[in-house]
Parts: sequence; structure tokens; C-alpha cells
Amino acid sequence: MLRPIRTLAAAAAALALVSACNSASSNGTGPDKGGASSGQFYRGVTDDSIKVGGIVSMTSSSGYSKKDTDLGARARYQRANAEGGVNGRKIDYIGAEDDGQDPAKNLAAARKLVQQDKVFAISPMSSVTFSGADFLQQEKVPTFGWGTLPSFCGPTYIYGFNGCLVPSPGGTINQTWPEGIATVLGGAKGKSVAVIANDSDAGKFGIRTFRQGFAAAGFEVAYAKAAVPATAVPSDWSAYVKDILSSNGGGAPDAVVSVMQTPNNIGLFTALKRAGYKGVISDPTDYDPGLLAKDATRQALDGVHVLLQFEPFESKSPAMERFKADIKAAAGGKDVPLNMHMLTGYMSADLFLAIAQKAGRDLSVAHFQNAAGSFSDTGTLVGDRSLPKGQKDSFGCGALVQLRNGTYEVSVPFKCHRPIPFQ
Repeated sequence: MLRPIRTLAAAAAALALVSACNSASSNGTGPDKGGASSGQFYRGVTDDSIKVGGIVSMTSSSGYSKKDTDLGARARYQRANAEGGVNGRKIDYIGAEDDGQDPAKNLAAARKLVQQDKVFAISPMSSVTFSGADFLQQEKVPTFGWGTLPSFCGPTYIYGFNGCLVPSPGGTINQTWPEGIATVLGGAKGKSVAVIANDSDAGKFGIRTFRQGFAAAGFEVAYAKAAVPATAVPSDWSAYVKDILSSNGGGAPDAVVSVMQTPNNIGLFTALKRAGYKGVISDPTDYDPGLLAKDATRQALDGVHVLLQFEPFESKSPAMERFKADIKAAAGGKDVPLNMHMLTGYMSADLFLAIAQKAGRDLSVAHFQNAAGSFSDTGTLVGDRSLPKGQKDSFGCGALVQLRNGTYEVSVPFKCHRPIPFQ
């Protein structure tokens, strides 16, 4: 899983401290001022609305986009408003700022949403960088997103829609991926795995996490390197492929797991197949029918098992049917290809709404946090949810889907696994 560049995060925190005197929390409409019962409202809260914004990597230098995260959030908020809102208030979702996967833009987007737009919460936050985390924590802004960054693990105002996925020592590791690969292979005993990631703080942390997880599941970890440049997609993958295919005592591992985004995965998987690799290939990002429009992309991803931390779209559960209907409604009644970014936005919004509903009519950050401190529910698209557990541990559930002849099929059904301690 991905982790932000710590030095940039530190710089962001310093900038936030310098500018704190100009922040929303010091102007009489901040989270510690007023209250609905006294006739004064908190930042972003009026008598009939709650203002919410988002931060999403709509664009990036590699062409990778999470723009449909915004559609997913709109879909969930639209249904909430159609059902009467939250304790009598409609959600005023002002849309998502594009951070371009740029740490400086991520912080700028957070500052704009809080200081200019005066939102009560940010949901969704979906990017590979989260340099605005320290600022949002300082300003006491409830923030929701995919818990693939360390900032979703520990800070009191920041929540992962499926819990914390990159824990610190003392936390736990989600075993969905190792156990899923073991299922595909008919067991982990005597089987080997290669794990590859980008050469970045995020990649190194991912290697550390999944080395432990696959070893705990019974695999021999034959290769585990954060070796691929993080700033550009390699044009020549031969060196990486050579190392991987000789990592298992001079032979190929039984599975290759990539902790990278789509552009890197396409290059690596294409090179592996051309080299004759016949083992299991897996990644956590490429569950997106939109990727299948190009022949080269479809061929590169054919046969790949993709990790999901939510129910597959192929599920027939009432919750999934409702999700599909909500997305269609938000898309103007059109049937649009579903992808995991939509689900990220949708479930980020869903968790925010559930806690806000529990907080009651007298909405404030303090009341919201009190509600979150004892929140739990069951049967959602990400399994059973519980806080504050989810700020230290993942909810532990997931599935694998495999692309076969242009169609995704469930290869390992949605299931919850017991996590292991992170060391």
C-alpha cells in the first residue's frame, strides 16, 4: 500500500502551523465555536445543510486518474438527500479538488476547502499523497478516504472507509491478499511469491508490510524489493523480469505480486508474459472495465487476479444492487462501467453519513467525534465496520477477481480474515 513522502508531509505541517492564525478555526465559525442548540453553527453547518468537499487525483503525470471517486461520492450523497438528508439537513457536496497527485496541491486543496469553502468535512480524500493530513488534523476536519496511507492510521479526525491498511507497530496487517493468493494456488505450503513496488517511501513500506503478510500465510518470500523508479514508468522491464524469474532458487516464483499503479503494472505484466511466465500475477489496482478498451492493456491484464477490499461488483447482494442503482442515478440514468474509484468515493461518503446520523441534530465536530468513538455497523460493502478500531486496524475483509477473456470473474469470494500483528 502507498505511503506519502514524509519530508513533504513535515514541510506541510510546518506551513500549516505558520498559517494557523488565519485558519477557519479562529474566525468564529470553526469547530470549537458555537453550536446548533445555541443558534450558532459550526463551520459548514447551517440549519438545513452540511457542506462537504473532496480531494481527488483527477489527473496525474502518468495519466492515471481517480476521477470517478467524485462520482461515487455524489451518488451516495444524492441518495442521502433523496431520503431526507441527515437529521433534517441536506448534504451540500461541492465536489472534489484535483490535487494532480502533487503533495503541494494536496495541501493547497485542503486549505482551500477549509479556509475558503468552509466545509464541515472532506469525504472523499483519494490520492497517493496526503500532505494535507496534518493541516486537517490540526483544524479538526473529519476526513474520509481509502486507508492506504499512514495518515489514515492514528490521527483522530481521519478515517479509512475500510479501516487502517498501513499500520504502525502495534497495529495489524490485513491478510486478505496473502490468503487469497493461497486459495488460488491451492495452499501456500511450499509456494513462493515475489513482491515488487516503486522505489519510494510508500513502496518500501508496502514491501515491509506484505513481506510479513505473505510469510505469515506460509509463503516463501523469494523476492521483495521496492525497485521501480517512482517518478517515471520504465521503458525497459527486462532487468526486473530477470531478477524476479530467477529469485526462487534460480527459477520463477509461484506468484508475482505488484504493489504499483496501472501504468507500471501494464509494463511489468506484459514483460513477464513475453518472458514465458505462467505463474499467478496479482495487483491491487486494476479492477476497472475502462482499462479494457485498448487491446494491449486488456492483454497485459488478462489472467491477473486483482485484490479488492470490498464486495465485487459481480455480487448480487442488496447492498451492491443499491450501489449500482445509485451510480446510475448520479450518472444521469446512464449505465456506466463500474470501477473501484467509484466504490472508494461511495463508501467514504457512506461512512461519513453513518457517523453524522449517529451524531444527531446538534451537529458539531465534538458530537461527531463522540459518535465516531463508539460507532459500529454490519453488512456493508466492506464488511463489518467499527471505530475507533478502524483507525488502527483494517476491517479485514476482501476478495480477488480475475480478468478472463475481457471479463472480470470472482476468483476468491468476499471474506473476512483474521489480521496478524504488524512488527
